[in-house]
Amino acid sequence: MTTKSEFDAEEWDRVQRAPALAALTVMLTERGGAIREGIAFGEVYAEARRGAGSELIEELVSSPPRLETESIGPPDELRAELPDRIREGIAVVDRRATPQEAQQYRDFILRVADVVAHAAKALSEEERAVLDELLGVVGSR
Repeated sequence: MTTKSEFDAEEWDRVQRAPALAALTVMLTERGGAIREGIAFGEVYAEARRGAGSELIEELVSSPPRLETESIGPPDELRAELPDRIREGIAVVDRRATPQEAQQYRDFILRVADVVAHAAKALSEEERAVLDELLGVVGSR
């Protein structure tokens, strides 16, 4: 089983940030609904803490996700760089974790994005497109 101790601080930061960045990708799609989306984001982490996931996922969700707001630029610029930043987290997990754990990590990222996208009553076409884009970014191993 892969644990947090197998990552250096920079690697773990990338691993920990990727699910939050996927949520942010969805949140930037449309203005409004940020409160519901934020609550949904927290709920998916709480749900994962209650679940019986891998040690990697358990350690990932054991502390609240965080994003450094000072590194967040204009929304359009940020939106353009998010896929690469998500891929960085996935690449780190691919190098350190078992194939099964890496897939669970990918699935968790997609779950976070999906829950945030569905926080509003109706899923917009733009949100559907972002979820499809994230599916391509995350891929499978």
